[in-house]
Amino acid sequence: MALERETPLISSRVEYTCPMHPQVVRPGPGSCPICGMALEPRTVAGEDEENPELVDMTRRFWVSLGLTVPLLLTAMGDMLPGMPVQHALPDGLLPWIELILATPVVLWAGRPFFERGWASVVNRSTNMFTLIAMGTGVAYLFSLVAAIAPEIFPRSLLDMNGMPPIYFEASAAIVTLVLLGQVMELRARSRTGAAIRALLNLAPKTARLIRDGREEDVALDQVKVGDKLRVRPGEKIPIDGVVLEGSSSVDESMVTGESMPVEKGKDSHVIGATVNGTGSLLMQAEHVSSGTLLAQIVQMVSQAQRSRAPIQRLADRVAAWFVPAVIAISAMTFVVWSFLGPQPRLAHALVNAVAVLIIACPCALGLATPMSIMVGTGRGAGAGVLIKNAEALETLEKVDTLVIDKTGTLTEGKPRVTAAHAVNGDENALLKLAASIEQGSEHPLGAAIVAATKERSLALSQARDFSYLPGRGLRGRVENRDVVVGNEPLLRGLGIDISGLSDPAKTLGADGQSVIYVAVDGKAAGLIGISDPIKATTAQALRDLQAAGLRIVMLTGDSKPAAEAVARQLGLSDYEAEVLPDKKAEVVKRLQKEGRTVAMAGDGINDAPALAQANVGIAMGTGTDVAMESGGVTLVKGDLAGIVRACNLSRATMRNIRQNLFFAFIYNSIGVPIAAGALYPLFGLLLSPILAAAAMSFSSASVIANSLRLRRVEL
Repeated sequence: MALERETPLISSRVEYTCPMHPQVVRPGPGSCPICGMALEPRTVAGEDEENPELVDMTRRFWVSLGLTVPLLLTAMGDMLPGMPVQHALPDGLLPWIELILATPVVLWAGRPFFERGWASVVNRSTNMFTLIAMGTGVAYLFSLVAAIAPEIFPRSLLDMNGMPPIYFEASAAIVTLVLLGQVMELRARSRTGAAIRALLNLAPKTARLIRDGREEDVALDQVKVGDKLRVRPGEKIPIDGVVLEGSSSVDESMVTGESMPVEKGKDSHVIGATVNGTGSLLMQAEHVSSGTLLAQIVQMVSQAQRSRAPIQRLADRVAAWFVPAVIAISAMTFVVWSFLGPQPRLAHALVNAVAVLIIACPCALGLATPMSIMVGTGRGAGAGVLIKNAEALETLEKVDTLVIDKTGTLTEGKPRVTAAHAVNGDENALLKLAASIEQGSEHPLGAAIVAATKERSLALSQARDFSYLPGRGLRGRVENRDVVVGNEPLLRGLGIDISGLSDPAKTLGADGQSVIYVAVDGKAAGLIGISDPIKATTAQALRDLQAAGLRIVMLTGDSKPAAEAVARQLGLSDYEAEVLPDKKAEVVKRLQKEGRTVAMAGDGINDAPALAQANVGIAMGTGTDVAMESGGVTLVKGDLAGIVRACNLSRATMRNIRQNLFFAFIYNSIGVPIAAGALYPLFGLLLSPILAAAAMSFSSASVIANSLRLRRVEL
């Protein structure tokens, strides 16, 4: 998941993309795997650079507009009150003026469309540019011949002034409107890329490095793993690392999507680009450059925005037959109007045929899915939901069963002392003795006991004659007293009577807590209850998921009493305990065989096979890299509230895509018959190529505007 470049995170580069399928991106030349069209080079702007393609299209648009406006006024001036342009010009001069104004627009400003249209013919993969090139080309060439050699046209094609009709203004206006659509699309795409740029801009430019006892500000790319950094109040944390000294609250909302500040102290992990509160922190760098969480988020969002959702195949299949069908309809329109249309028949036939080609351009169809995917994945990144690919985003909407690993997903994944019962009533003394023995152990339960004494600010004593009894516990001497810390079999084996602790032990066991006994000088001194606390957001998130109709299945390798206790607290009826790591994937398979669409949420290496087996794997960002690589969705914060946001994002994005496809299909379904002249027999209405081009641009604009609404969707 690391970025390919170390520094800077994003710089200018050349990549190759398909004109018809912009989601197809390759590092080098080749053919589009969808339509076979030759990929075109495109320079991708860096963080502070403008998109060169947008700059070029914008320049072409303004030049085209500057020439098309006077062209329209000249060609249609007699229709405007007070502007008898045609009557003021010498006979035969008007076509030449229009030719001079239209030629730069069509041949220079519209050149990219002709190049792409020709490439589509060569590659036998017709697309929107095929229609644009044919429509504008036919209108321009017909007008060019009419201006140069009007005498070759039959009488039936001449107007009332005895001149053949010319459509320079139509061809120029079409090019101008299509350029406007291209500029709008490129601007919209750059706005979807703003999600990535906004993430990049979160990172500070410098870090305060401590070197040889001195503090100095250095560029971020000079920071190395292991360097010590000072983070002053109000500053952004420069890089991922761990706190060595100090305490503060840190605003992590820009990375995790969570609004509440997080308290940080010694040994706490901090994320680069988050904002320090009022305290001062001394930290050590753990991940730099492409290894930081921010860099990985940028990489994942970038990959997701270029991926293709399965629903895109529908648009691709439609486009494959749609363009040839439109060309056939255009040809039929020309033939029918040539025989049945009003005088001059050939002129009307040409106008309607060109209008069909232009209004049927599937621009909106090509934009419908990629635009929604790009905006949706960018929105998710801002909310701490990282989508690995568009397929995961689409499949997530169909999920009806969510399998959740307990430890680290439902729970915090860090055992904590939740109860202490001392025979003499002094819980602190009991914890102090147990922790003094356990401080030499690396066992998670022992670490929890030591952590509890730190929370209570208890000073530990030195343990002597320390011995480890595998699978049972520890013993040693603390303050000249013989101390034993372990499970029930250990104490019974040593002949220590623990019958007086049976009631509290049963109570803790019924709650799913692990019970640790403590004996001092051969007598039971008390017991300690340790459990993995449920995350604060878990209960509400599960209620939200169940309300959305999802079946929740909890998996855990813990004992049945521990699993039952957690399930009871969370109101879960489906759970499986004592599931070995290699069996989790089998549980997912069994559910899939029942016809269910399964999402699996986990955070550990042992969850990776199940994450890969599931229809959608949801990895906790606080877990292992293996789990995150196996999942299609990664939750930066690592709690179930992120799954709720991911499901909401999936539903909103897929709803948006369907709306876009509806706009595109309904537009063409209505527009093509009107352009062909279906309304003329009843209402005498014809659609000019200029209006057809405007309608085509409007359809693309509607799809773009609808997609951009996802940036404000509530998750």
